[in-house]
Amino acid sequence: MIRVFRHYIPRTQLLVCAVDAALLFGSVYASVAFVLSDVADRVLVGELWVKALGFTLITMSLMTMTGLYQRWLRDDLRGLLFRMSVALVLGLVAMVFLNSMLPSLSIGIGAFGLAFILSAIGIAAFRTAVHLFADSSLFRRRVLILGTGQRASEIGRLRRRSDRRDLELVGFLSMPGETAQVNAGATIYPCGPGELAKHVARLGAEQVVVAADPDTALPIAELLDCKLNGTDILELPAFFEQQSGRIQIDALVAEDLVFQEGFIQAVVKGYAHRGLDLTISSVALVFSAPVMLLTALAIFIESRGSGPVLYRQTRVGRAGRCFEILKFRSMRVNAEAGGAQWATTNDDRITRVGSFIRRTRIDELPQLFNVLKGEMSLVGPRPERPEFTEHLGGIVPFYELRHCVNPGITGWAQICYPYGSTDEDARRKHEYDLYYIKNYSVFLDLTILIQTAQVVLWGQGAR
Repeated sequence: MIRVFRHYIPRTQLLVCAVDAALLFGSVYASVAFVLSDVADRVLVGELWVKALGFTLITMSLMTMTGLYQRWLRDDLRGLLFRMSVALVLGLVAMVFLNSMLPSLSIGIGAFGLAFILSAIGIAAFRTAVHLFADSSLFRRRVLILGTGQRASEIGRLRRRSDRRDLELVGFLSMPGETAQVNAGATIYPCGPGELAKHVARLGAEQVVVAADPDTALPIAELLDCKLNGTDILELPAFFEQQSGRIQIDALVAEDLVFQEGFIQAVVKGYAHRGLDLTISSVALVFSAPVMLLTALAIFIESRGSGPVLYRQTRVGRAGRCFEILKFRSMRVNAEAGGAQWATTNDDRITRVGSFIRRTRIDELPQLFNVLKGEMSLVGPRPERPEFTEHLGGIVPFYELRHCVNPGITGWAQICYPYGSTDEDARRKHEYDLYYIKNYSVFLDLTILIQTAQVVLWGQGAR
């Protein structure tokens, strides 16, 4: 894993981004060299690297929006190529619009069209190769687990192929006195005094994860020796954080919040976060105004003017303060006359218009006013209702930490985990929210905002 602005990114993902960027950037130069054969014509092109960079950034942003850089993407090759096609078509439209608005960025229609063809062929071929060879040990780091007890057995929670994409578990080391509780098919090696370094060398382990149970004596001197010889040493919570993008709350203790890096809300960072909120929400309100007006009209017509267009609901915000969240009404009037309840799949309380605006996330647009008022942010943990907050606070460890930042319209949990309607879902989503709070940065905010687009485009998690 490589850490970029406190956010963990798999090495393979960075490699894919780098190759995609090189293919997009190079396609502009190749197309110009082919179409503009005369030296004088090439001079007229101007600062070609600026145009190539703009083409690369716009196209890669759209590829991110369609989920091509999503860490937990599970699509098969057909789905992968479909996402790529959508991104390139949107990129074509965006570049045509941009070139008409800013002719100085144009490289000519012939070179422009050829650049798209070359980049499409190159990226399709590269992504196909990556998909076919993604499970090759060439791209994986070799990980050795120290321990076979209860804590080590939690490695089995990494069941998704995407969670294991860049690692290869080479085995578990059984400490003296431990009772093995790992999966029956796991490879276990006995590890007596002085044997740790030998196992690391023999198995070619690049990383050792310390997952021994608390009452087990650790070979500290041997671990230090391995670390000094270049082997990465990690505790189990840090391993889960890097590998799955969430913080394992079952392994988290209060001391971790005090002594671990992160969980810092710096003043400068807060101002940058607020500036991003004000800028993007103001622009979004201007561009979404026609959509909001049409939505209000559709709700009014469907309900025949018998109910409110906007729905106000009390939610818990920063520092535990309550506020009224704004949403377009997507359920029938008096849908919760019997009390607060989570939405479920095919919920019969949702109207026809409500089903559409929930699926496209249009119902969330009025929350931009909550952002302008400072009650919410664009990115953060989703605010819950007081009834649910009180309930979950009693069963989910460290649940109150979500109130140290502003709640958000979207968040890390929203793009990493499907819609949840159970206590266990809330627990898992809280693990992602803790990751966001611990590693909070403007870079992570921008990453989440861009990736939120693919949630909308593919209708993930809507109910």
